[in-house]
Amino acid sequence: MAAKGKGSKYRGTITDFPDFDAHIDAEVLYKAMKGIGSDKETIIDLITSRSNQQRQSICVAYKSQYGKDLIGDLKYELTGHFERLIVSLMRAPAYQDAKEIKDAVEGLGTDEKCLIEILASRTNKQIHDLVNAYKDAYDRDIEADIVGDTSGHFKKMLIVLLQGTREEDDVVSEDLVEQDAQDLYEAGEAQWGTDEAKFITILGNRSVTHLQLVFDEYQRIAEKEIESSIKSELSGDFQKLMLAIVECIQSRSMYFAKRLYKSMKGLGTADKTLIRIMVNRSEIDMLDIRECFRLRYEKSLYNMIKDDTSGEYMRTLLKLCGGDDDLAGEFFPEAAQIAYKMWELSAMARVESRATIHPADNFDPGSDAEALRKAMKGFGTDEDTIIDIITQRSNSQRQEILQTYKSHFGRNLMADLKSELSGNLSRLILGLMMTPADFDAKMMRKAMEGAGTDESALIEILATRNNQEILAMNEAYKNAYHKKLEDAISSDTSGIFCRVLISLVQGARDEGPADIEKAQEDAKIIAEALELGDACNDDSSSMETKFLSILCTRSYPHLRRVFQEFVKCTNKDIEQVIRKEMSGDLMRTLIAIVRSIKNKPSFFAECLYKAMKGLGTDDRALIRLLVSRSEIDLLNIRKEFKDLHDASLHDFIKVEALCGDTSGDYRKGLLAICGGED
Repeated sequence: MAAKGKGSKYRGTITDFPDFDAHIDAEVLYKAMKGIGSDKETIIDLITSRSNQQRQSICVAYKSQYGKDLIGDLKYELTGHFERLIVSLMRAPAYQDAKEIKDAVEGLGTDEKCLIEILASRTNKQIHDLVNAYKDAYDRDIEADIVGDTSGHFKKMLIVLLQGTREEDDVVSEDLVEQDAQDLYEAGEAQWGTDEAKFITILGNRSVTHLQLVFDEYQRIAEKEIESSIKSELSGDFQKLMLAIVECIQSRSMYFAKRLYKSMKGLGTADKTLIRIMVNRSEIDMLDIRECFRLRYEKSLYNMIKDDTSGEYMRTLLKLCGGDDDLAGEFFPEAAQIAYKMWELSAMARVESRATIHPADNFDPGSDAEALRKAMKGFGTDEDTIIDIITQRSNSQRQEILQTYKSHFGRNLMADLKSELSGNLSRLILGLMMTPADFDAKMMRKAMEGAGTDESALIEILATRNNQEILAMNEAYKNAYHKKLEDAISSDTSGIFCRVLISLVQGARDEGPADIEKAQEDAKIIAEALELGDACNDDSSSMETKFLSILCTRSYPHLRRVFQEFVKCTNKDIEQVIRKEMSGDLMRTLIAIVRSIKNKPSFFAECLYKAMKGLGTDDRALIRLLVSRSEIDLLNIRKEFKDLHDASLHDFIKVEALCGDTSGDYRKGLLAICGGED
């Protein structure tokens, strides 16, 4: 069985300085810190252009020449995050890891994320060096300190990792691969309860190569990724540790790319995490991390650091990063392998869509109609009752309530709700009362009426709906507005963007499986179209027509294979190339199609995040997304949101609703649809 892996080519950004002289460097640093103030630029330039081994020689030379401790002088002269970063660079890697572990377990509380990151990602040799450095620096046993500060299966797995005994040979037994995959399946998915010991034994001891093959075999057996099973079978810090191990087995570089992104996104920066990773990986795999970062987040690590930090601290981090990456340049080998694997996993995944709103038990439309009438009768309105009933009934049940309300009271429930409620709460409740097709038709109408067009809404709806949903929306639009949706789009948009939307609104996408031979041909057509620039410059181009036809009419399974083949034949990712070669609404539409094909819940999670981040909330988008996905896959979206942003959708909504110009009732309605915390 073939082993996965890459060559031993150096992938760090910091290398040995040529013509190195420790005594000269020691003198330069001494002069930079002598007198009032310090020459920070000299300190940055020198320390970030020397390897760690060279820095250790500088420390020795500094002490022999001046009788002083270089790290002590740097601590005295520098401050804040900049000081922590420079001092971290001056420690040997094992001693820096030891310092991080010591800080994580001492005092009140434990930094479990730090323990997980270090112990899940280090090699056997790095673990052994860490254990020895901890003993040397603090005269304490690292295992005893971790045992005293953790508990349960989390503690057991940390201790297993701390032994540094993971198998390292590349000889893999095919029979053992199949057995381990089966054992993991039977320890979790195939039984009531979970055999955590089996997970600990296999994930804590098998070689990286072996486990990569086990995970592939597991997906074949369980029809789901090992990460999904870990999320459903394990919990708490133990779950987080096991997920980190799986990610590091699959790709350490991608694991660290995700950690770096989470350290900088949102309000505030997790500077300890940012410093720890940038220092530790600068002489190991920073180039690969940069590529993985660009692949996953469509933004260079360099630019994210630049946007999130400042001053000498920023300049030092950028030196460690090593450079800005061309957005759509060719992949390094590992990043290309990861991109190919991502599409392969997308094609293999069998994800069950999970809603947050379900049909109510013991449903009685007459009782609900009466309760709603009472809630709106007389002075004032009982918003709580309205919210509780409508958000806890399925859409088909709400349609029954509408009919019953009309027959019992001779009144239109929608009209009564509209007169009694206001603002965003009214939009939310009325949206829930419409059928999905009527709601989508209304959202399309709103996106095109008045001055200006909400292109984002048009793109989101048309790029993500299946054929049946689009055809139902077309019919609803014609019934409600006495005009074909296609005609409305034609009169409100133009150019290639219009043509793509018109193609999507036909609801005629293929629904069959992938055709491998045809997928290879389609990948070559896309590659040629993008290489020539025809897809965005020449309206009459046959290549452009073929390209757009492929994206708008091929089935999702087929396109997943096409994009996989595209990586193979170009060494690039389709999404990044589209971003480079196209612009504006056309680019955003094609990116939405690609992302929806790759992972639709993840695409919607990102739409929700964009609706709430920054100044103000895009309430129209927030309502549209929550209402339309509440009975389809909102639970899946919640999980993707948590994975992407390290915060629950529930908490995000809660904070945004509190910060915005909204009422408690609107917030309550949103949270009821969201369905709970993760």
